[in-house]
Amino acid sequence: MAGERGAADAERDVRGFALKFYTDEGNWDLVGNNTPVFFVRDPYKFPDFIRTRQLHGFGSHTYSFINAAGERVWVKFHFKSMQGIANLTDAEAARIVGEDRESHQRDLFESIERADYPKWRLCVQIMTEAEADKTPYDPFDLTKIWPHKDYPLIQVGSLELNRNPENYFAEIEQAAFSPANVVPGIGHSPDKMLQFRIFAYADAHRYRLGVNYESLPVNRPRCPVQTYHRDGAMRFDGGGGRTVNYEPNSFGGPVEDPRFEEPPLRISGDAARYDHRLGNDDYKQAGALFRLMSREQQKQLVGNIGAAMRGVPEPIQLRQIAHFLKADADYGRGVAEGLGLAKELLAAV
Repeated sequence: MAGERGAADAERDVRGFALKFYTDEGNWDLVGNNTPVFFVRDPYKFPDFIRTRQLHGFGSHTYSFINAAGERVWVKFHFKSMQGIANLTDAEAARIVGEDRESHQRDLFESIERADYPKWRLCVQIMTEAEADKTPYDPFDLTKIWPHKDYPLIQVGSLELNRNPENYFAEIEQAAFSPANVVPGIGHSPDKMLQFRIFAYADAHRYRLGVNYESLPVNRPRCPVQTYHRDGAMRFDGGGGRTVNYEPNSFGGPVEDPRFEEPPLRISGDAARYDHRLGNDDYKQAGALFRLMSREQQKQLVGNIGAAMRGVPEPIQLRQIAHFLKADADYGRGVAEGLGLAKELLAAV
């Protein structure tokens, strides 16, 4: 995710993915990562970072399903790998990087070529609006999960990759995805980061591909499109002719269709509880995840964190370790011992 073009596939990093569904009512894009929680919560920090086979995929954000009666439920999307999960240690990744910088892409391409098609189960978690008012955590905070015991996974379909691109540039490098692209029945939520990403993606695509990037074959909807967009470089059709591109208008131009309005939000109670800066517990779920790990997994985690923090000024190391301690005492102590800071930690506490 963070590596620039040409970065090695096997380097330790977050993995991103994106899907484009060509529906009869337009395109629906779903973007996500291989982590069940996102790594940034403040939407203003998102552009600072995001300009740059065998894993689960998570839509990260909370979206909404809206039925024909105008009833809304909140939803999270999950893609569960049917290949199982495969991970690399830093040492294994270093060896692979030295031999093959395109290791993951090569594995995916060759698997599809020999008809060993990778598959994922598409599952959703569903939360009613009434339930969202009562959760002890902000259900729209993408650094939180919805516990599966409270909101179990419901399989609604499957994803299979069964064709490699005929032209890599046309079908992959020119592809553009945005959480802003939804279809009737699927909507957004009060997730602050999602609201920010709705704007950020299109800005990046206009810079990368040009203002008419949605007219490229790989991005073009497979249904008639009504849009306010006109003109611009690389426009090969009539560009709307003499029709106006604003609404309301007096010239027979586009008219808003109330059938596709979303129902109003029905969030009751204190609105401040949806502000992550006020009383939102950032440590309980992190500690629970650490305790779910095996001893070997815990050892690898604290070892990787310690290696990444070497060379960082000691006061900053101690400040970060304090966060780990609030999640789990063994977590914090493990990182401190790996950095040789056990005595300093005790003195600070």
